[in-house]
Amino acid sequence: MTTSILVAGATGDLGRRITRELLTRDTRVRVLTRPGSGTAGPLFADDPRVDVVETTYADPQALAGSLAGIDTVVSALSGTRPVIVDAQRVLLDAAARAGVARFIPSDYSADYRRIALGSNRNLELRREFAADVDAAPLRSTSVLNGAFADMLTGQAPMISFTRRRVLFWSSADQVLDFTTKDDVAAIVAAVALDPHAPRVLEVAGDRVSARDVARTMSELTGQRFTLQWAGTAGSLSAVSKVARRFAGNPDETFPAWQGMQYFVSMFSGRGQLRHVDNDRYGHREWTTVRDVLASHLAATAGDRTP
Repeated sequence: MTTSILVAGATGDLGRRITRELLTRDTRVRVLTRPGSGTAGPLFADDPRVDVVETTYADPQALAGSLAGIDTVVSALSGTRPVIVDAQRVLLDAAARAGVARFIPSDYSADYRRIALGSNRNLELRREFAADVDAAPLRSTSVLNGAFADMLTGQAPMISFTRRRVLFWSSADQVLDFTTKDDVAAIVAAVALDPHAPRVLEVAGDRVSARDVARTMSELTGQRFTLQWAGTAGSLSAVSKVARRFAGNPDETFPAWQGMQYFVSMFSGRGQLRHVDNDRYGHREWTTVRDVLASHLAATAGDRTP
């Protein structure tokens, strides 16, 4: 029996990957797009199993109508409070009114349930919305996957490729959870088709420490990468608060200070996954941190000088 899945945020990076994974299964996908956006149509026009529906979150009744006949809503929305809390609340309410059976919120993160208040804006927004999800009259599954492994290739200042340093805060042996976006997308697609999925599913493509990363970089490059202590998680938290105070745009999704806050959650251990269940959907060849770094080094080999 074909399952009808609605993907919100399907034109984003992760949303596209989730949609692609869903289409490898027995599904029909409905994609929400803003009126006049013009992005989703050309992106999905070649696949007859994808229906593009224009609607606005400002009209809850029309939104609920757009969800008619849908089995599961998958949210891949990205943003700050206006999106993660406000827009998803409207989407969740519309799903409930339309009789949708299941809802997957846009979490895809470290474990936000134990982080300290004021330590990580983006995770706290997800924790706030989780209370709405828990109270909603439909089944939901949050997918927690640690940090995206792709961030190790430059977005996050943990590895200094030129200086051959790996930074850490507090402890070089703290376990850090990383999962690639493609692996997350595959798991989300499996969850969307699993009516018995748990309220929270934790997965991790790899679990490494800063010490492991330094060793891996040394082995891959043949050059010694050393560990560099950058302070404690507490001191990094203090720096992030100062940086946030002087930031220009408070609604920017991933400013530098938010990246600092994510490292606070990871290196403090509060965001660490405690109940990883990688085998729920059978054996999978997960992409490791070593795989990600090796691919990055190969792709940038021509840009490096001896």
